[in-house]
Amino acid sequence: MRLVILESPFAGDVDANIAYARSCVRDSLQRGEAPIASHLLYTQPGIRDDTIPAERRQGIDAGLAWRAVAQASVVYVDRGISPGVRYGISGALQAGIPVEFRSIEGRDVGQMISEAAL
Repeated sequence: MRLVILESPFAGDVDANIAYARSCVRDSLQRGEAPIASHLLYTQPGIRDDTIPAERRQGIDAGLAWRAVAQASVVYVDRGISPGVRYGISGALQAGIPVEFRSIEGRDVGQMISEAAL
């Protein structure tokens, strides 16, 4: 299995973003990958509080520490590209890890990336 860091928005409409991230994990698993979706793991009650900036940053950084073993960073774009996702993309590129953009809703990924002005 290919090890990947999964990127999708979390902040904002948290309930909708969690449901979307779960769908992304399912999609990644169906592709034969082993995704880490730290924003689903570290934001659970009793672990990190995403509304506290220092805890949010620590959770993001802990997830991105997986870059040491990840073979790619996969970015799901259907709900947009948030600042946290941009941070992950930037870190992956700096680390020389391939970044792949995906849509599980059949959207034009190229158009969404250009709209986000990455």
